[in-house]
Amino acid sequence: MKVLVVGGGSGGHITPAVAVVREILEKRPRTKIDFWTDKKYYKNVVKITTEIGVHWGEEDKLGSKKNPYIQVRKIKAGKFHRYSGLTLENYFSNHAKTLRDVTFGNVAGFFGFTCGIFQSFFRLVGKKNRPDVIFLKGGFVGLPVGIVAKWLKIPYVVHESDAVPGLANRMLMKRARVVAMGSPFDEGIKGRENWAWVGIPVAAEYKKISATTQKQLKKSAGFDPEKPLVMVTGGSQGAEHINLAMRKILPEMLKFASVGLVAGRKHYENMVDLKKYEEWDKAKLQSNFRLWEFSPAMNELLGAADVVISRAGATTIAELAILSKPVILVPYEKLPGDHQSKNAERLERAGAVVVVPDSKMSENPELLLEEARTLIRSPKKREELAQKLHEESKTNAAERLADILVEIGAGN
Repeated sequence: MKVLVVGGGSGGHITPAVAVVREILEKRPRTKIDFWTDKKYYKNVVKITTEIGVHWGEEDKLGSKKNPYIQVRKIKAGKFHRYSGLTLENYFSNHAKTLRDVTFGNVAGFFGFTCGIFQSFFRLVGKKNRPDVIFLKGGFVGLPVGIVAKWLKIPYVVHESDAVPGLANRMLMKRARVVAMGSPFDEGIKGRENWAWVGIPVAAEYKKISATTQKQLKKSAGFDPEKPLVMVTGGSQGAEHINLAMRKILPEMLKFASVGLVAGRKHYENMVDLKKYEEWDKAKLQSNFRLWEFSPAMNELLGAADVVISRAGATTIAELAILSKPVILVPYEKLPGDHQSKNAERLERAGAVVVVPDSKMSENPELLLEEARTLIRSPKKREELAQKLHEESKTNAAERLADILVEIGAGN
């Protein structure tokens, strides 16, 4: 059987796709897998897949030249830039960067999309190269592949992580064999017979840990294992507004907790001055603050936390739910479809998270400080939030998606 997996555009599309690849190879070790991603994430995907062991040959690894069962390839794609809540006047006033991103970015996006259509067609048109099933993990990277798959009548499965489907997935859902949802949906709505709520696949390293293990992880990160820890992250690229808020409230937050800040690859250089709070002596952390650009072991950093402050991306929320952490979500409202706010609002209604919208935090960073202080001082509240968020998780999401893909692929 041959499966084509397509994911990219953000780390939130890569992690779930790799988790599904793991499960497929557990069930069918000889499955041939092609993994297509964009140029930005190509090296990252090669690195991750190379580290996954295969039950076929003792020395073989995914992505190695010795193993013919997986191949990682680049695919052209174009992102169409959109911003929620901005009027026409915004684009032509003082939003020069927005105007550049939307106007010139979309010209480049259309060119990349067109190239992706041709590239996908010539790769898939020959019957020898056709997969039995395609897994599209959301985002603009999968759009040209999905359109060509529809033309060539190759069955595909779409996975949507967010509470509100993105533009690419909305265009692909009608012809998908199965639409797998990461969030619950109203199953009574007509026309959704092929939809299934499976949850969001996460890496196997994410799992609920004991209090003893949590203390060990704190110590490994350099922190005092007996002191409460607040971990702050905006994802692999970082979140500028969260970083700026932390710059203002960090001295006060350090009075009641240790703090770890993952500034992100895009914004780390602008935050290096906070290293003044990070004191070392003979390779031992003497202060209660650490700054990271990013860490490949985010599961360990988040696992060490007593409270997590994070953006409201669906994959990050799924990881935190499995870890069973009390979370303060800071959704960024200007993303297309305002999907982060929708993700956060659903969980807030369920009593599973605390929400501080980005706009309110930017106006008054003290709001974030007070919410963190309240949770640190209330172990009972932390426990309630963690339990309710954990109840929202589906730990078998990767397995369910693998089952769907194997069933469709085997029957094609």
